[in-house]
Amino acid sequence: MSKEMFLQINDFKLYAKFYCENYGKPTVIMDAGYGDNSETWDSVIEDISMFTSVLIYDRAGLGKSAPSSNPRTSREMVKELKILLIESGIQPPYILVGHSFGGVNMRIYATENENEVVGLVLVDSTPEDYRERFLPTMSQDFQQVYNKQFVYECNYDEFMESLNQLKETRNKLDVPLIVLSAGRKAHYSKESQELWNEMQREILEISYNGELIIVENSNHYIQREEPDVVIQAIKKLIDMG
Repeated sequence: MSKEMFLQINDFKLYAKFYCENYGKPTVIMDAGYGDNSETWDSVIEDISMFTSVLIYDRAGLGKSAPSSNPRTSREMVKELKILLIESGIQPPYILVGHSFGGVNMRIYATENENEVVGLVLVDSTPEDYRERFLPTMSQDFQQVYNKQFVYECNYDEFMESLNQLKETRNKLDVPLIVLSAGRKAHYSKESQELWNEMQREILEISYNGELIIVENSNHYIQREEPDVVIQAIKKLIDMG
């Protein structure tokens, strides 16, 4: 059973879809990558909903959600998600799943609301030191394309501010963590791919109980290329509870 909702968040409405059965297990909350809406989870959502309740939503200005006048930084997005969960009546505990930029948001949510969270899955998520440490290893063409992409929700400065917020909130969590790293990224040299995997490994340091899975044959969208890996990571955290 699923239901679609438009929830009032201050002066705008967010779209969400809730797949709910009375499983008595944590609810999975899924946050998409930069510029993506909830359809990014189409390849995994039905399978996940077979063993637990799950919420997907469109961040402000994406998909079916109205734009917001608030700054488009992770801290604001996390506040909006928190209001959405309260207004929808979806109670913790939560397992948070974030892809790419969504992983930044979910890490901040987990740090600021650790008592609500019983698991965290990061799907090829953006590390906080991406700009300083990773981007310089890529070609000038790649860097130019990267810098020009910030037109869908937050701009470049807001995105980088979100990474700063991630640094500021970085904390050791008593929350089980699974990090999925895409092992075959487009346009990556062998050295860049190895650095990416290493930076994903370092994210494990935020948890007392972390596991890295390098998905060797997947590009950035692991949920589409290797959906079973994402499904099984979530199921593993559900079973741990």
